[in-house]
Amino acid sequence: MTQSTVDPLHALAHTHLPAEIAERWIGLLRPGLRLEKATDSGTAPIVGRLGGLPELPEGAEWPVWEGHGPLAFIASLDCAQLPSVALDIAIPTDGTLAFFYFDGQLDDGSALVAPHEPDTWAGARVLYIPADAPTAARTTPEGIRPYPEVPLTARAETTAPYTWHPLVHWEFAALPDDHPLWGEDFQEALYDHSGGTEHRLGGHANPVQDAVESEVAHGALGNPPWSDPRIEKEALRWVLLAQIDTDHDADMMWGDCGALYWLIRPEDLAERRFDRAMFTWQCG
Repeated sequence: MTQSTVDPLHALAHTHLPAEIAERWIGLLRPGLRLEKATDSGTAPIVGRLGGLPELPEGAEWPVWEGHGPLAFIASLDCAQLPSVALDIAIPTDGTLAFFYFDGQLDDGSALVAPHEPDTWAGARVLYIPADAPTAARTTPEGIRPYPEVPLTARAETTAPYTWHPLVHWEFAALPDDHPLWGEDFQEALYDHSGGTEHRLGGHANPVQDAVESEVAHGALGNPPWSDPRIEKEALRWVLLAQIDTDHDADMMWGDCGALYWLIRPEDLAERRFDRAMFTWQCG
């Protein structure tokens, strides 16, 4: 007999929200991939890794932030191994995605990468390496300590939008203080559901502070006043590419237990224009 399963977020919504609001909120959910540490006893394929040494194309230069120094290698993902059919974004079906970030090792964290400062954008990079490109492992540049290598597996999951996400505002307009989405039981259930280390590919971002889509949109528009209505519309054009959480196994600590976020417009993703991805980070 086939046993039916109910998505935990669907069940959570129907438990804590009125039926009509629950269905509307469920309509905002998106599929994502949770990236988890591979276990010795696991049978899931290895889809990538945190840390270690990157495999870069022959002749390619190590990513550098001019005037500051080389970036640290954060993670790589083997697109051919990812169950990307589960996603609603056009992840390449082959090749490798490599993520780099200026993590403060060279300057004790004095230079920060931020979407509202275009001069800092070179401090975070996504490289797409085609499957047929000859590659070789690179040692890290002087002054950069490689992170411990942590192999990753992936599993499909449903992801929820942050309650202040522009998509929620678009669906429900302004939320009064007594709106069911602010209900204590619902918010606590959402918090419990998203507990633990969260590395993600696709889906909704899980922000530490505020909607990362709005941060990126604000920077992409040239930092207009936050009251500018264009920010919300622009934020709806950006989707999460990858989220790399604080991870003790990989010795990664982003501020005070924060996370790194790379976002991209779907049209740029479809054209593999990863040079147009935007970066932000948040911590507690």
